Amino acid sequence: MEYRINRRTGERISVIGIGSAYLAGAGTVEGVRALRAAYEGGINYFDLAAGDAAAFPLWGEALADVRSQVRYQIHFGADYTNGTYGWTLKADTVKRSVEWQLSQLKTDTIDYGFIHCQDEFSDWESYRRNGVLRYLLRLKEEGVVRHIGLSSHTPAVINRILDEVPADMLMFSVNPAYDYGQGEYANGGVDERAAVYRRCERDGIGISVMKPFSGGQLLSASRSPFGQALTPYQCIRYALDKPGVLTALCGVRNAEDVQALLRYFDQPEQALDYSVIGSFAPAEAGGKCVYCNHCQPCPSGLDIGLINKYYDLAKAGDALAADHYATLARTAKSCVSCGHCDKRCPFHVHQSARMQEITNYFGK
Repeated sequence: MEYRINRRTGERISVIGIGSAYLAGAGTVEGVRALRAAYEGGINYFDLAAGDAAAFPLWGEALADVRSQVRYQIHFGADYTNGTYGWTLKADTVKRSVEWQLSQLKTDTIDYGFIHCQDEFSDWESYRRNGVLRYLLRLKEEGVVRHIGLSSHTPAVINRILDEVPADMLMFSVNPAYDYGQGEYANGGVDERAAVYRRCERDGIGISVMKPFSGGQLLSASRSPFGQALTPYQCIRYALDKPGVLTALCGVRNAEDVQALLRYFDQPEQALDYSVIGSFAPAEAGGKCVYCNHCQPCPSGLDIGLINKYYDLAKAGDALAADHYATLARTAKSCVSCGHCDKRCPFHVHQSARMQEITNYFGK
């Protein structure tokens, strides 16, 4: 397992996490077995926006004895009154739901208490007016909630809430379909979504990725909006390459699915290469580096994707990006303009010219 640090909390988070949308269907024995397999495989981050109330006792049974070693994100706005997932903006309902979830999980603390599913400005106004935010912040003051999170599919709403609430984690839908305007939750344009990633990286807000497979659509050629299937491993790598991302939350149905996810770390680099998405990227995405490193290997030994990422982050106001750039073994000034990367880039980025631009920007 690999881990990344949430800079705002100092916590070490596994780059693969587990979502809870499908696990209830496994039944108690297999569900507990799957969660235990995840924990034993090094996964320590779990999202509890479950599709069914029956999922919660599984976590209580599987992980109560190692509770201090795992992290739960619990959603203030997810309602399980009727046994399945529902969405609510009513403070009393949220309170009952959170208390019930804690009892089923056999815990009295919440690692990340999430402002849940704010996709419209009107949702946010109601969330505050009805006292749901006040309840969440009170639990934070009391120490029941350790950190604040935000869940949304909409960049404009995300920016508004992050301006008003000191969130430590953002749950955002990250996959090629949504980033390129395809799908139900493809909110915001290419640049608007990229700006969210860069803001989170700049401000140290971790991103936990929901829907990395676009609800499974990207894994099927017949269902994909692009008419071509990607593998789960390509989708995970795509998400993890985005600035600010700490973990990709993947839904599982059983222990076999967990083991399949863990094989991500055994894959050769070519199996993780998602550069095929360059063939169906929209016009507005052309000429923009997505850090896929399909241009590798560089004859001069440059990590072109990382150089581009630090440059983009520095321009977005990340004060640490320039320092990170300066520590690279080879910076953009080592580019000899051989054109190797220009020929290989599936997004038609003129990388050799960009290396000169980056050199000029950093003044080295």
